[in-house]
Amino acid sequence: MRYLIAIVLMVVFAADTYSQTFEVGPFVGGANYIGDVGRTNYIYPNTLVAGGLVKWNQSPRHSFRLSVLYANIQANDKKSDDPRRVQRGYSFNNTIFEGSLGIEYTFWHFDLHEGAPQSAPYLYTGLTYFMADHLQLKNGPTGNLVNEGTNWEFAIPMVFGYKETITNFMVAGMEIGARYTFTDNLDGSWPEELLGDRAPDKEFGNTNTKDWYVFTGVYLTFNFGRKPCFSHF
Repeated sequence: MRYLIAIVLMVVFAADTYSQTFEVGPFVGGANYIGDVGRTNYIYPNTLVAGGLVKWNQSPRHSFRLSVLYANIQANDKKSDDPRRVQRGYSFNNTIFEGSLGIEYTFWHFDLHEGAPQSAPYLYTGLTYFMADHLQLKNGPTGNLVNEGTNWEFAIPMVFGYKETITNFMVAGMEIGARYTFTDNLDGSWPEELLGDRAPDKEFGNTNTKDWYVFTGVYLTFNFGRKPCFSHF
């Protein structure tokens, strides 16, 4: 985590040296998880996600972006369309605190200094580092999923969004972003990550796939900084 913070500080101070344009603002929306418990919908925001983001615009087509977001995720087999999950009856709650750093690529020209109303779709990806709980199944196959220990892990964000200017100094956007994680234990289905050894009596679901989570939301950013001489990318 300290390396991510160091990179962010270097980016910020370098940006100030060259007087590039920044955008800063809040993000709010809904979160859902994709894994071995509960519903099988890919996009089904049912809990809150909130935080903020910073963009450093390097050209009218791309920006470096940092976001810090906090969310609750939950799932319940009883709400699934899969009768096997309904019969099994597992449920859990988990929290996610993530920091993400990467590049936002705009599909066409989007220059905040031109003054005219503008809008554009965009893609964002990079590297996410997040903290959540490990879970494990207690009291046998008919038992409960219990939160135990801290799970620090990486994820790859894959975000599609749309943004438009409101004024010369404000931009509004909406996006859907899936995170492919490098853990299979957000839901307790692979307790080896917590225990350090296999525990077949506590394992369930598809052990060949990792867990995902999805943030769907809106944001409002305020831009500042002198008009830059954009670099070419």
